[in-house]
Amino acid sequence: MSVDGWNTVLVLGGIRSGKSEFAESLVAEAPTVRYVATAADADTDDAEWAARLAAHRDRRPETWTTEETARDPRRLADVIASAGPNETLLVDDLGGWVTVLLDPAYQPADDTATIAELATAIRDCAAKLVLVSPEVGLSLVPTTPLGRVFTDALGAANRAVADACDAVVLVVAGQPAWLKPAAPRPVTVPAQGGAAATAGNGATSAPAHAAPDHAALPDVLTPTVPPAPAAPADAGSPWSAPTMALPMVATGLVIQPGMELPMPDEYAGPQAVDRLATLDVPGAGLGVLDRVVGFAAATQGTTTPVPWDSVRVLLVHGDHAGGAAAGTVAGESARRARQARAGKGALARLAAESGASLQVVDAPTANPIENEPALTPEQVESALRHGWRLAEQAADAGVRLLVLGACGAGTEAAAAAVLAATAGAEPPTVLGRVVTDTGEYDDAAWMVRCASVRDALHRTRRSPRGAKDVLAELGGGDIAVATGVLLGATARRVPVMLDGPVGVAAGMVSRDLAGQARHWCLLADHGGHPAVRLAADVLGLTPLLDLRLDLGEGANALAVLPLLRSVLALAAALPVHPSLGGGNDSDEPEETDEPDFREPEPAGPGPASTEPEPEPADPTGWRAG
Repeated sequence: MSVDGWNTVLVLGGIRSGKSEFAESLVAEAPTVRYVATAADADTDDAEWAARLAAHRDRRPETWTTEETARDPRRLADVIASAGPNETLLVDDLGGWVTVLLDPAYQPADDTATIAELATAIRDCAAKLVLVSPEVGLSLVPTTPLGRVFTDALGAANRAVADACDAVVLVVAGQPAWLKPAAPRPVTVPAQGGAAATAGNGATSAPAHAAPDHAALPDVLTPTVPPAPAAPADAGSPWSAPTMALPMVATGLVIQPGMELPMPDEYAGPQAVDRLATLDVPGAGLGVLDRVVGFAAATQGTTTPVPWDSVRVLLVHGDHAGGAAAGTVAGESARRARQARAGKGALARLAAESGASLQVVDAPTANPIENEPALTPEQVESALRHGWRLAEQAADAGVRLLVLGACGAGTEAAAAAVLAATAGAEPPTVLGRVVTDTGEYDDAAWMVRCASVRDALHRTRRSPRGAKDVLAELGGGDIAVATGVLLGATARRVPVMLDGPVGVAAGMVSRDLAGQARHWCLLADHGGHPAVRLAADVLGLTPLLDLRLDLGEGANALAVLPLLRSVLALAAALPVHPSLGGGNDSDEPEETDEPDFREPEPAGPGPASTEPEPEPADPTGWRAG
C-alpha cells in the first residue's frame, strides 16, 4: 500500500469526489487485490446506474478478483476477518452496504450490532484493507423518513469504521485531506538486511520485484575514523530543523509536473552577502566563497547562517546494462557499495572526518537503453517515491544538509542521455573519457558508450520528453531515486549538495517536476566533468571551487565540506569592523587622548621582589631545562 505504516484506511468523499479512484491508487502496487463489491446489481430500467457500475469494473486491473456481498450484508465482516496478512482488500463502498442492510428483505435486523461487528473485524484485520464510503455529514437533513434512516445508519457506520481504521482521508474535488492521523508518522529505521527497497504508486500492478511503499528504508550508518594511524588502511570501525511537510508520500499522491514546493528566502541570501562587507577581516573577505554564505542564509532563512551541524550522505547504487557500462569492471560498483556499508573507502573515511552519517541506497538496474526503456513506468514511480521518503526520513532526523552521491556502472552515459533529452546536448560533448582501473584511457569503450546513447536517442526520437518519460526511457533507477530525493528535500526545506553526473541529471529532471528544486541545490566542484559543467550552466548553479577532484560522486563534496563549514562559522562569528560601529574585542586597551601618567617600571626586580632573575636568552631560540 501507499500509506506508510498503516494497514487499514477509510476513504471518505462526496458524490463524484474521486474517492474511489483515490482508494484504487492506494492499492495499485499490490500484486493482487480482492475487490469487495457491496452494492446490489443495477435495476434493468436504470441504465445510468448500470453504466456507473460498469465504469468501476472497467477500471479494475485483470489481476484483481471481485467478491460480491450484496446478497448478505453481514458477510462483509466475515470476509474482512478471514483475510490473511498477505492479502489486499478494497471495499467499495459502505454506502451500498448500508443500503442493502436497510433493505426490507433483511429486516428486522439489528443495524447497530451489524455495524459493531464490522468495526471489530476491521480492527482485528490482518490484511491490507481500504474501505470507501460516502460522507453524508455535509448535506441537508433528508425530508423523508427513509432518507433520515439511511443517513443516520451511514453516519454511525462511518464513525465506527473511522475509529477502527489506522488512517482516515477525506477526498474533496479529487484532493485528499488526511484526517487521521493529522500528519505522516515518523519513519523508523529497521536493521538492514539486504538491498534497499523502493516505494511505488503505479497506475497498474507493480512487477513482482518492485517493493511496496511501506518497505524498509536502508540503514543510516555513522562512519568513524580509524583510531590508530598504524592500522591498515581498510581497518576502520563499522559504521532538528523546522521544515515544511507536504503530504505527497503519505497520501499516495502521484509526483507530477507543476508541483508547488517552497523556495528559499529571497531576501536573507543577499542581505547575508552584504553583511560580509561589514565584518572585521584584515583582507578583502571570502572571495567567491561568499556564495556559500548567501546559499546557506537563503535556505536557513536568516542573515547569519550557521554551519551545517548534521549532514547525511546518500550513496545511490544503481547499474546500467548494455553499452552504457562499456569499460567498467563487472561487480566494481557493488564492491564500492559494500565498502561504504562497511565503513571503508574514500567516501566512508571522508564522512567520518566530517561527522556525517551515510546511507547506501540500492536502485533497480536499468535495462540497455539502446534496445529498450531503462525502467517501466511503475518502477519510475516507485523510485521517485522512495527517494522522496529518504529525504523525509533525513528531515525527520534533523539533518541540515544532504550530500548526494552515486556509484554504478554506466551512470555517466545515462546522465549524458538525460542531458541530451532535456538540454539538447550532443552526447560526445558531455561524455567524459573512460579511465580504466589501471589509469589508462579506453577510447574504444568511450565510443561504445557514445553509440549506446546515440541509439537510445534514435529509439526515443518520437517519445514524449516529460520528466517521467525521460527517466523511464533513458535515466534509470539511480537518477530516478536521486530525483525523488531532490523533490522530497525541497518539500522539507533541506539543501542538497550535488556532486557528479547523477546528481546534476536528477537536477535537470526535477526542474520539470518542480522548478523550485534547483534553488535548494549547491554544487561545490564540477570535477572537470563535461556533463556537470553543462548541467550546472543550465540549472544556474555556479561551482564554488575548481579543484577537479575525482574521488567518486559524493566524496568530492565531502572533501570540500570542512572548508564550507569554516566559511560559515567565520561569517557567523566575526564582529562588525570597529570603524562601522562594531565593538573592540582585542586584548589591547582602547586608545584615548588622555596622556599616560603611569610610573615606568624599574629595569630589574626591586629590593622586596622575590622573583628570580630572568635567564639570558639562548641564541638558538630554545630554553634550557
